Amino acid sequence: MIGTVAVPDAVEMRSLDAAAIDGLGIPGAVLMERAGLAAAHEVLQRHPAARRTTIVCGPGNNGGDGFVVARHLRSAGLEARTVLVGPLSRLSPDARTNHDICKRMGIPVIRTSDRAAVRRLLRTADVAVDALLGTGATGAPRGAIGAAVAALNAASCPVIALDVPSGVDASDGTVAGEAVRAECTVAFHAPKVGLVVAPGRDHAGAVVVADIGIPSSLEAPTRVSLATRGLLELAPRKAANSTKYAAGAVLVIGGAQGMTGAPQLAGLAAMRSGAGLAWLAVPEPFAATPELMVRALPEGLELAERADAVVLGPGLGRSDEAGELARRLARRHRGPMVIDADALFALSGRLELTARRRVPAVLTPHVGELGRLLERDSGWVRANRMEAVRTAASLSKAVVLLKGPDTLVAAPGGDRVIVSTSEAHGLATAGSGDVLSGVIGALLGGGLDPLAAAVVGAVAHARAGLLAQERVGLDGIIAGDVIHDLPRVFADR
Repeated sequence: MIGTVAVPDAVEMRSLDAAAIDGLGIPGAVLMERAGLAAAHEVLQRHPAARRTTIVCGPGNNGGDGFVVARHLRSAGLEARTVLVGPLSRLSPDARTNHDICKRMGIPVIRTSDRAAVRRLLRTADVAVDALLGTGATGAPRGAIGAAVAALNAASCPVIALDVPSGVDASDGTVAGEAVRAECTVAFHAPKVGLVVAPGRDHAGAVVVADIGIPSSLEAPTRVSLATRGLLELAPRKAANSTKYAAGAVLVIGGAQGMTGAPQLAGLAAMRSGAGLAWLAVPEPFAATPELMVRALPEGLELAERADAVVLGPGLGRSDEAGELARRLARRHRGPMVIDADALFALSGRLELTARRRVPAVLTPHVGELGRLLERDSGWVRANRMEAVRTAASLSKAVVLLKGPDTLVAAPGGDRVIVSTSEAHGLATAGSGDVLSGVIGALLGGGLDPLAAAVVGAVAHARAGLLAQERVGLDGIIAGDVIHDLPRVFADR
């Protein structure tokens, strides 16, 4: 998809390495040299006043990268000390070569499996480098490696990780045990999935991508990609002769007593995102903002056939009647649809209800809602975000958008996931989800397919949140502020 960047998992990265080494004949030692040189440069750039560095190396190629870092830091005039955790016999040939060069250069290479010893060696460091585990490692770090991870986390100096923080699964971002908390991660060739998906994302710190010499011609499609602002180019534009009907009509169904604000936020967000008109179908009519047309349920449901997109759920309520209405529409409505909020509650444990829709629905749960949909604890969803969103997309045959600073958008079936990252922490506010649903509804109504509408909506919502945050401040942002900045987002694409 235009506006996305490939994000390989461990298997895909291993295939790229093999294609470069075995297919093109680029020596693995060359890739290792470029990786270590880039990481050393990052250490020097981030910490120009540092004088003492400790590089903690494992027995694999990640440790070899660490030895290269030590060489270049020493050449730059720093005191570089390496710690090898694990037996010398397990070093790969390229790693062993760089280990031996370090020794010939007079760089200390201290072999130890003792946590206390590693902690002592880190005590005098200005900067530490995590070169313990690479992208192929899975599960909780054990034994001496686990002890070294704990020692790095106990260090008082900043830690820079090579490729992925040790203990983070590069393929899905899960953290099975203790994982290094890095100030920065230098990702070789491309950011790995585990660096952009929580909880791994929370361990990576700033992510810097280093070119290590793998030609772009070897790139292949990846199962996960990263969204960029370039996706906003996909959003429909109003023509000079466009009418309100041509721009798309959105119907928002919800607004039970005491929750009338939710559908209004969704409707206004839809209009600020390009929709020509927005209807609200609610149990009891109320005086809404003038741009929105309010109709009573159930008569208002007749508008579903005229609408270009339906947003189902904002403020719908959780009565038996509301639940039955949500399940019936989720199953039978034939047009584009966003399912959010109370409509998701109505689908708890019944994701298969959307599996036979002609047009895939877009489901927009947060962690708790996805837990209910999958009948799993929300803590499990939080720890296994990638597996959870893929499972939900597979069961529902819908586009599933899992909200968060790392919003995950899974295509129907779950084989493809696009990640939209954001620093707009102010979006953690009441009504923000209703705004997102309205944005996606407008994009669906404008003709985008469900996957594109969900991803573009996530990017636009995050961008508007950031602009609002800069304008009013992090602590004071409300959902209406995000709506206010939506036109600027689409104008500046």
